[in-house]
Amino acid sequence: MKTREQHYAAQTYNQVYEVVAQDKTYRDAYGSMAHRLPVLVRQAGLVQALAFVEARGKDPHKKLLEHLAEVVLDGGAKNDLLARSRNDAMMAYMHLTENVLAALAWYKRFAQSILDVDPTAEGDEGS
Repeated sequence: MKTREQHYAAQTYNQVYEVVAQDKTYRDAYGSMAHRLPVLVRQAGLVQALAFVEARGKDPHKKLLEHLAEVVLDGGAKNDLLARSRNDAMMAYMHLTENVLAALAWYKRFAQSILDVDPTAEGDEGS
């Protein structure tokens, strides 16, 4: 039986590796959001951070949300993740936030190692 971390690591690796085929601008935007989204979640809360990315994000940012939903919700869709972040009861919301942050840690690692995204570089704000 795999741990949650092993499950997240395996899935995020495959997803981020697929992004390698995209152009550099796309890869950089995806990787930049992978580095910024955990900060947004901690500062504004899960529902606000996800809504911001969905409303103002570009295609690579929205792709990250799709990938995140697939990992955290075991194949779920982006709209399911957005709905759960808005509608879950407090304990379920806290658990969802914890899982999202755990998965995002892997996206950050792989954005840096696979996509070669510099975490200290200024990223596009998605507006």
